[in-house]
Amino acid sequence: MNEITREKIVDDVKKENVRFLRLMFTDILGIIKNVEVPVSQLEKVLDGKMMFDGSSIEGFVRIHESDMYLKPDLDTWLVFPWEIETSRSGRVARLICDIANPDGSPFSGDPRTNLKRMMNEAKEMGFTSFNLGPEPEFFLFKLNEEHEITENLNDKGGYFDLAPTDLAENCRRDIVLELEDLGFEIEASHHEVAPGQHEIDWKYADAVEACDNIQTFKLIVKTVARKYGLHATFMAKPLFGINGSGMHCNMSLFKEEKNAFYDESDERELSQTAYQFLAGLLHHAPAYTAITNPTVNSYKRLVPGYEAPVYIAWSGSNRTPMIRIPASRGLSTRLEVRSVDPTANPYLALAVMLKAGLDGVKNEWMPPEETCDNIYEMNEHELEEHGIKSLPTSLHSALKVLKSDETIQSALGNHIYKNFYQSKMVEWDAYKASISQWEKDNYLHLY
Repeated sequence: MNEITREKIVDDVKKENVRFLRLMFTDILGIIKNVEVPVSQLEKVLDGKMMFDGSSIEGFVRIHESDMYLKPDLDTWLVFPWEIETSRSGRVARLICDIANPDGSPFSGDPRTNLKRMMNEAKEMGFTSFNLGPEPEFFLFKLNEEHEITENLNDKGGYFDLAPTDLAENCRRDIVLELEDLGFEIEASHHEVAPGQHEIDWKYADAVEACDNIQTFKLIVKTVARKYGLHATFMAKPLFGINGSGMHCNMSLFKEEKNAFYDESDERELSQTAYQFLAGLLHHAPAYTAITNPTVNSYKRLVPGYEAPVYIAWSGSNRTPMIRIPASRGLSTRLEVRSVDPTANPYLALAVMLKAGLDGVKNEWMPPEETCDNIYEMNEHELEEHGIKSLPTSLHSALKVLKSDETIQSALGNHIYKNFYQSKMVEWDAYKASISQWEKDNYLHLY
């Protein structure tokens, strides 16, 4: 990332006719929040003196501790490519902010600040960067005449289909162009397996920047989709009977310019660090699943038969286990965690997966044997024979495991862990008490 100066921002505001500043941050549940101010407040914004009510944000602070500061990261400066829709022309720009307490100290409940804390832990172990290349998938649904969301998909296309089957091709192409205008280096854009499902991949970046990019990506996708009369959703499993949406996370550790996962002398060209990091990811997988798959709906995706990983195992070319090691080596050596879905708060997901991997490195753990067979075709006896266990099957079971794993809790910090856990238990209790359409269809007339 190129460093952006205060002077460049002031200059851009004049050249691009910026009229409003969107100060963005992410709450504990991964929802993008923003405080929008007129450009007349630019100096105050750049001085980090803009305040907001933290008690109104899920999991932040209580009402009597509400005043919090927005500290902008100047390197996240971005001018959106569209004009504001008012009678006066102009543009909107954004800055992603870290949250600070009234005394100026970092707020422990800020997911972005928490990820930076975990990055510092990696640096203390000698790793200079932790990189992420995400692969988020999403669905496009049609809007009705009242601009309400319907359950009608935008097309009936399949994996890598072209127009006219893929009716969203122009929408997806427009998304790509908007992202490129904003500095994204797009690597691939295509229709996914399910009807109405799409994927756009871009170049990896340092974890904090990569998470910023995920949040920006979601905003752009939803905004452009609306222009086409479509609603974009990153819900993990919006429809029964077809594949859900994942967000495969390709991760690598570096020491300066050297990929710490690569060792050409090894049979698989993987370093001891790679194996140990992999072992940590596998060991803590049941606990961090509550973070990487954080909704009730997430577990409707993590079921056999729809290509989503259900079992805690690893492989090279085999795509059925939870973790895959893509074939690229050298600087591109990486581990791909396939269980994550795009409803995850990216800052929290990366924090817990980094902590899990580093725990494997610290303890010098080694992973179990690679799984080369198709796990989906194994029966219970074969799974047990290979020592392959399943991921949690519900949000409630995932939260129970999280509650027992102090290592993953420490990756969140006490404030985030406590508030995340409480919020998700409320979500589970509400879901548990609800009556689904399936129950009505199967029991109402029968009994």
